[in-house]
Amino acid sequence: KEDRLDILVNNAGATWGAEIDEFPESGWDKTMDLNVKYLFFLTQKFLGALRAAGDKDDPARVINIGSVNGITHPHMTNYAYSASKAAVHQLTRHMGADLAPQYINVNGIAPGFFPSKMTSHLLDHADELGAGMPRGRIGDAKDAAGTAIYLSSRASAWMTGQVLVLDGGLVANAG
Repeated sequence: KEDRLDILVNNAGATWGAEIDEFPESGWDKTMDLNVKYLFFLTQKFLGALRAAGDKDDPARVINIGSVNGITHPHMTNYAYSASKAAVHQLTRHMGADLAPQYINVNGIAPGFFPSKMTSHLLDHADELGAGMPRGRIGDAKDAAGTAIYLSSRASAWMTGQVLVLDGGLVANAG
């Protein structure tokens, strides 16, 4: 209904866990389709509206949500998830370079452990998990909101193709 779109946040995600010998193709496809394929094609569908919103000084924004699992070994059997989030990070860099001349900035966020439907099975141990991180806690809504607001604001107008790691120091501490 709108002819312009200032900000598109691609924040859908699915995961699948199974030992490598039993990992099903259907789980791989479901995860890759939602996490990578749909992100790309949804962005493609909104390019006209994004182009209409951006200008030289203040481009339109696309924010892709990746994961620290796409950067470091996750120590879980979520093969498709970690591969898909690594693909999201590369797609962010690729699209960021290609769309910048059209006044569309594409950046990403690679969150660490945050409360969500996907992590709900671990929330009973959130304090314990957070204590093992350099910042001593898990992420919260204010952390995520602040990062998204920065990427949506004029302050990030000269930044494209980057993935901000938002993980309380987890990746930096990975070694």
